[in-house]
Amino acid sequence: MFTLQLIPGAISEILASSSETGTLTLADRYGLLAAILDESLAEEERRAVNRLLFAVRKGRVRVL
Repeated sequence: MFTLQLIPGAISEILASSSETGTLTLADRYGLLAAILDESLAEEERRAVNRLLFAVRKGRVRVL
């Protein structure tokens, strides 16, 4: 079994990058996976992840 660790500031970086490029890379997806599995994630970061997933659902951000 393996553990995922979220890099500090990764959520804001993924959000900024995806809004700029309109895409979500494989590395971004792994970062989001780590964030979702992190039970100590701050509420603000959890909302940012939800906004990003909503943008993917609406087609504003494309998953590569």
